[in-house]
This record gives sequence, C-alpha cells and structure tokens, in this order.
Amino acid sequence: MLKVSTISRSFGDRRVVDGVSFDVRPGRMTGFLGANGSGKTTTMRIILGVLEPHGGSVTWRGAPVTQSVRQRFGYMPEERGLYPKMKVAEQVTWLGQLHGLSHEKASANTALLLAQLELDDRAGDRLEALSLGNQQRVQVAAALVHDPDLLILDEPFSGLDPLAIDTVLGVLRERATAGVPVLFSSHQLAVVERLCDDLVIISEGVIKASGGREELRAQHGSARFELVVDSDAGWLRDHPGVRVVDLDGPRAVFDLVNGGRADQQVLAAALDRGGVRRFGPLLPTLDEIFKEVV
Repeated sequence: MLKVSTISRSFGDRRVVDGVSFDVRPGRMTGFLGANGSGKTTTMRIILGVLEPHGGSVTWRGAPVTQSVRQRFGYMPEERGLYPKMKVAEQVTWLGQLHGLSHEKASANTALLLAQLELDDRAGDRLEALSLGNQQRVQVAAALVHDPDLLILDEPFSGLDPLAIDTVLGVLRERATAGVPVLFSSHQLAVVERLCDDLVIISEGVIKASGGREELRAQHGSARFELVVDSDAGWLRDHPGVRVVDLDGPRAVFDLVNGGRADQQVLAAALDRGGVRRFGPLLPTLDEIFKEVV
C-alpha cells in the first residue's frame, strides 16, 4: 500500500499542498480529483520524488520510498514526454529496458501492450505520425511496460474518444484486478465514477473528501428518493411529509421533510395505486459531491 501522510509543500510564500494524507490500496483504482492548481500534480511529484515535501512522509509497503523502490513505479505525466521521432514499439521497448528489463522481456511486454491498446498496427510508425489520442495510448503503454508495482497516472484519458477510453479502462482495470494499486487524476468525472473504487478530492492544497466511492455517495447523500410507477405520480405532491423536487409523468424525485420517515408510506400509497417499477434512495453523482465539497 502507498501511504501519503500529512505532506506539505510551498513555493515561496504560497502553500500549495497542506497536510495531505491518503492511502492507495492494492488492487483498487483511486481517483484523485481537483481543479487546476488544487495540488494534484504537486502531490504526485512528491510521491515520485521529483519534488521534496516540506513536511510529512510517503511510504510504500510500510517503508520509506527510495529511488530503487520508485524504479518499480509506473508514471504517466500529464505533459507528453516521449520522443516524437522514435518509432512507437522501439521507444516503449527502450523505456522498459531503462527500468531494468532485458531487451527480450521489454519487447514482449511492448507487443502485448500495443495489442491490448489497439496500437499494434502502428508499432513501426514514428510517434509524431500518430493522432494525439493514439499518442496518449502510447504514453499509457510506456507507464505499464515494466510491469510496475504501483501506477500513478496524471490525466490518462485526456484527448481520448469514448472508444479509446474504454480500451484504456480495460487495460488499467486488468492491472488493478491483478493487485496493482492505481492512482489516477482526471477532469472527466463521469469516467472517474465508472472506474474508481476510492476517491480523493483535493482543493487549494487540502483534502476535502476521501474514501470508497459508494461510502462517499452515501455520506453526502440526502433524504432524497426516486419513485417510478405505472401511472402518473402527480398524487405525490399532496402526500404528507414529502417535497417533490422533480416530476415527469410516472417518475418522481422527492425529499423527506423535517427529518421525516415517510418513504415507506409513499411506497405503500404507490402500491395501492398500481405497479411500482422503481423505488429507493437517490444517491448523489460524483459531480454533485465534487461541487459540494470544493
């Protein structure tokens, strides 16, 4: 497990990371969310040893993170850092060798990754000949080629179309299923909601929320319910103890008022009127949680 404990970092008089703590657990995808300038990239660079913290610590499997340990991490920066004139397979293989793989192993890993990322037909092309989305997929391959023990990805889905996103998601989920902890940042909240097991939300250098995805949805949820019936749900407007917030024919969204417990009474009343197709609490989306806490 990667453990970030109360790390801080300043640039001049400006504190950009302030007491940040969170865990990235084995086999779990952790989404790291924040607006531009929130401290995400600085935190990632501290984890990777690119920047030194001015306080706090980063440990991996209970021990300090040394350079030899970091050699086993896979990192994808937000800025593309590959060589545009090099051929795709040649470049990814070379990066694998820099991480200590033999040429044969690096070449085999490269071939497998390019096939998984649907780039095997571009293996002999120079990077600059690829679209920006395909270049992004090569960046993903470069982060994975040495079979890293931990993955840290800064905006891995930037510039990808929906089909390419699904392709990359599949590769990352496969690594997580094999037990690799994955930390990734993204501005695409819908993608994060689909992919992540855990969430860390940072704003102005401070962690505003962290925990399991469903745990946070329940924690930030209100007494709001959804009801879908066979007929019109307009009768719900006159039901005691509720406030209708959205009504569209057979579908209604309502809040319980004054701390009431009228949800079961609503269900009973709906069943008396006919069929009930859906009924239950309506948990907030990741977008709604993000807006609430930041």
